[in-house]
Amino acid sequence: MTAQFQLALFGALPAIIAMAYVDRLDAKRPEPRRTLRLVALVGALSGVGVSLLGALLQPLGPPAGTYLAAVYDAFAVAAIPEELAKLGAMLLIAWRRPEFDERMDGIVYGARAGLGFALVENVVYLLVVPHSLAEFISLFVARALLAVPGHAAWGAIMGYFAARRRFDGSGPGMAFGLALAVLLHGLYDASLFAVPVAVARGHTTWALGLYGVPVVAYAPPLLIIVVSVLAMRFFAARAVRADDLDPQTDRWVARE
Repeated sequence: MTAQFQLALFGALPAIIAMAYVDRLDAKRPEPRRTLRLVALVGALSGVGVSLLGALLQPLGPPAGTYLAAVYDAFAVAAIPEELAKLGAMLLIAWRRPEFDERMDGIVYGARAGLGFALVENVVYLLVVPHSLAEFISLFVARALLAVPGHAAWGAIMGYFAARRRFDGSGPGMAFGLALAVLLHGLYDASLFAVPVAVARGHTTWALGLYGVPVVAYAPPLLIIVVSVLAMRFFAARAVRADDLDPQTDRWVARE
């Protein structure tokens, strides 16, 4: 195992820490560890299929180096396939299992699918992109603070709306949750993908920063991640309150 690969494996840490954080949100009635691991594993494996699909879709888009290409890559190549893959992981592994018996479970399993995907994506990025230790550290910090929480939040948002429709028979449902996750994810990616285009066209303000960190370029995606995580926390609090008041909560008692 090369030193570069060993170093890239540290990219798994942010996703693992985020999994522990989401588990704490569900501390009252935790989910079986085996099911959580399976959802994360399928979310991780789905990244392979998404990467292959992206390689097929990207050449079909607008010419590279344009704002239109940035938007196409953000939504068609990244956001839509990735959020569909996360939703598929949750539906395939957890949706019909007896332990999926609460609204909060949608958030937990949706976030797990997203973090499984984020774990593999993070390791691959850190293996392929950096060409120096400074670049590695910069990318590691940026993805730990932005991409990893984003994948967790977008998966959780999809899971919340799916579970709310399932248990309450109300709310806009799974399709709305998917659309909202795709919108947030696509806007996040588009705001990053558009920066090189803007700089190439002379809008150098986007490259301004401190100590080598492009602060201006990171401001819009950071705002989107903050909104996404706050939305996840808001929905989690609503889900826990509704589960506490529901006499049918904890229908599945024999938790592992």
